[in-house]
Amino acid sequence: MLGLRPAVAKSRQIQLQLDITEYTRDSDLPIADRQLLFRAREACEDAYAPYSNFRVGAAVLLANGDVVTGSNQENAAFSMCLCAERTALAAAAYLYPNIAPVAIAVTARSFQSVLQVPVPPCGACRQVIAECESRFRKSIRVVMQGEVGVVWKIDSVKEILPLGFDATFL
Repeated sequence: MLGLRPAVAKSRQIQLQLDITEYTRDSDLPIADRQLLFRAREACEDAYAPYSNFRVGAAVLLANGDVVTGSNQENAAFSMCLCAERTALAAAAYLYPNIAPVAIAVTARSFQSVLQVPVPPCGACRQVIAECESRFRKSIRVVMQGEVGVVWKIDSVKEILPLGFDATFL
């Protein structure tokens, strides 16, 4: 039996875990998160969404206690659209370049139906939030809700972007 060796595994299964805190209703949230979610709801009203009729609002709580809001801004050339999260984070970075975001709340409203499930940030927004976490070396709490219903809260965007791209790859 010359040349026989035990088989070497060529692959392995890796499991990732997602930790979300779910609140039955927004009134169960800690007061700071409830207020932030309220500001995100207000920001929905400023959305420019003539094509999708899907309004998204975001509110960013900064380490100094200030809140900066943003809403989605659509464009007939869809690739030029801006999400609420990125609008709010960009405004915060411009207005307060050295102040870390500590939390972001996201909510949405659709004219087709009442959104009863949390609306998470899209992939591009998750990447931008991850960059903010990396820049300030601090996690950013993410609070998500539809128009009504349960609220999801995560302690870091890494929970919903576990294999994100960052500067260590460059």
